[in-house]
Amino acid sequence: MNLITILFCAFIVLNSLVESAREERPKSLDQKVQQLNDLYQKKFLVKFNGPKFKEFVKSPPRNYSVIMMFTAMASHRQCSICGHASDEFIIVANSYRYSHRLTESPLYFGIVDFDEGSDIFQMLRINTAPVFMHFPAKGKPKPLDTMDIQRVGFASEMIAKWIQERTDVQIRIFRPPNYSSTLALTILFAICSSFLYIRRNNMEMFFNKNLWGVFSVLFCLNMISGQMWNHIRGPPLMHRNQQGIITYIHNSSQGQFIVETYIIILLNTILVFGAVIMIDSYTKKTDSKTRKIMTVGGLALVVFLFSVILSIFKSKAHGYPYSFLIK
Repeated sequence: MNLITILFCAFIVLNSLVESAREERPKSLDQKVQQLNDLYQKKFLVKFNGPKFKEFVKSPPRNYSVIMMFTAMASHRQCSICGHASDEFIIVANSYRYSHRLTESPLYFGIVDFDEGSDIFQMLRINTAPVFMHFPAKGKPKPLDTMDIQRVGFASEMIAKWIQERTDVQIRIFRPPNYSSTLALTILFAICSSFLYIRRNNMEMFFNKNLWGVFSVLFCLNMISGQMWNHIRGPPLMHRNQQGIITYIHNSSQGQFIVETYIIILLNTILVFGAVIMIDSYTKKTDSKTRKIMTVGGLALVVFLFSVILSIFKSKAHGYPYSFLIK
């Protein structure tokens, strides 16, 4: 009886050793591709943890490329732009799924969350998020295989362009329908139509020079601040460096942050206000003392704000030699 028990235990141990050896044995290329295809059919964006990343991305053999997004989506991580970047990345992955077959161009999209794969962040020495990386079919990733989102942003069109540069795979972006703009235009049209109907007997306000002047200045301020660039490139709201310091002004003339846009709008608005005060000081029929105060105050605002804007430009355009009041 003891002999039978010993033999039975030995059989169990031997069987477990065989199974573990079979699991540790590297999978063939066909097995890896088949498993990835199965995962891809279930969900077009594959979530990777440490073991899965080492098996499908780091370990050979591999005849496919992987576009990976490293992010930190948990609320306690306080990554304000990770959600926006994830939405754009999902649009790219979804567009690729609808426009390509895996047999034509073996390319997979994956995502690694810090809370599920912190060992991967340590392995690749990634200390920020979000990060987009391309893992080629052969060789190790090169510096250009990491997308420079500080320069080009993370809009889906820019991600698709970067993927084409790294893999020669062209992805046509299909954005989901967004009816918010149509609804907003419809509401605006209804409000304007109602207003015109109410004021149909008195249209003098539409010939008011001050009203059109305000509209013109607001339009110019909106355009020169970089709002259109934000809409095209989709830059981050701000940037937090490795020391945890938040930066609101981009350090390059090739990029900007969303907060930076609002700062420039505010500075230009105050500058314009100073210029208007100087002009009004000449045209208003007031005493000379009030006119002098308005002139000096307006001039001080214009000079100071111009110095601040020039200083910001100098910090972005490295090598620019000129400054005024503020270096």
